[in-house]
Amino acid sequence: MNDSKTAASLDVSSDQLTNQLGCHQSVLVLQGGGALGAYQAGVYEALSEAGHVPDWVAGISIGAINAAIIAGNAPGERVKHLRKFWDGVSQELLYRLDVGNGFARRAFNETSAAWAATFGIPGFFTPRLPTPLPEWPSEIERLSFYDTTPLRQTLLDLIDFDRINHGETRFSVGAVNMMTGNFAYFDNRSERRIGPEHVMASGALPPGFPPVAIDGEWYWDGGLVSNTPLQYVLDNRSPCEMTVFQVDLFPSRGAVPRTMADIAQREKDIRFSSRTRMNTDLSKQLQKMRAAAQRLAHKLPPELRDDPDLHHLLGCRPAGAVAVMHLINRPRGYETMSKDYEFSRMTVTEHWAAGKADACWSLEKPDWAGRSLQPDEIMTFDLSADRPRNGH
Repeated sequence: MNDSKTAASLDVSSDQLTNQLGCHQSVLVLQGGGALGAYQAGVYEALSEAGHVPDWVAGISIGAINAAIIAGNAPGERVKHLRKFWDGVSQELLYRLDVGNGFARRAFNETSAAWAATFGIPGFFTPRLPTPLPEWPSEIERLSFYDTTPLRQTLLDLIDFDRINHGETRFSVGAVNMMTGNFAYFDNRSERRIGPEHVMASGALPPGFPPVAIDGEWYWDGGLVSNTPLQYVLDNRSPCEMTVFQVDLFPSRGAVPRTMADIAQREKDIRFSSRTRMNTDLSKQLQKMRAAAQRLAHKLPPELRDDPDLHHLLGCRPAGAVAVMHLINRPRGYETMSKDYEFSRMTVTEHWAAGKADACWSLEKPDWAGRSLQPDEIMTFDLSADRPRNGH
């Protein structure tokens, strides 16, 4: 290779590359969290009203369902279909009962969750009868407390999978291979055709839900390994500048528990919360490594500038600035560890409204509206923490 050409290629900085490409990518990242996923629908409604149409949606578990509804519908139809899904899976039982935000509301939520656990959720899952016993052998697809067959028809009714596979919007969902324990992503940028089974696999949380077969392999909920697809997005992005709207349903931070019920809820929050700081810190370290390799390249003699190891280091992370708006469904004082399967219409409506309010609040913040990132910088904004709320 011509030495001057090699040196010139090493001189292309990330900002020059981004300017050459002239591109920007918007990504919606959706965490798993069952009934809490209505918060994500509210966030999307706010983003849509503000003109933010994602180029890429990625999700885990309930986030995969919301992501599929978004990617599988025309932009003008997405909120309507999200509303159809959440109205369909939420219970109207005692919907307008005025129970306040204290002990009575806590009892209401527990009753609602017990109802869902006992009778299932229409269009989502039904109890498996007879209930499998611990030492009772059965076919692998029946080893669960609930049958998710109704969910398949719901997905087919609400989602145009031809639109997803056409690739207008990039779509990625994560699941775990039950036999190997390895994480897998199903992405419409690969040669694999996406169908309802890929969405269902991402949300097949055991022992409640059965594993889903895909190409002869069995898959469980991606939340068993990672409950957010943020790292996948950062690892597979293009050199474009990227705006990420990361919507989490379980907070990593919380108060000191005062009861055993609080302990159970806090344990679940920690187990399923996103490691956003870890993900972004890792990407920043790779950024520094790439910058160091680029500086080193200019110190090397011409005959070493085409070394494969050097080019491997230079390509260890895509270039391009990343701004992450972190939107977190923060806990309310009356919620318990059953909050992810509490599907009352009242609570679902509250989650939706909270997500929309948090997104609107964050979009209007000067820190976000006036943000300015350096080339190749990764910056995270958590702006809704100070928004006034009820029920905390």
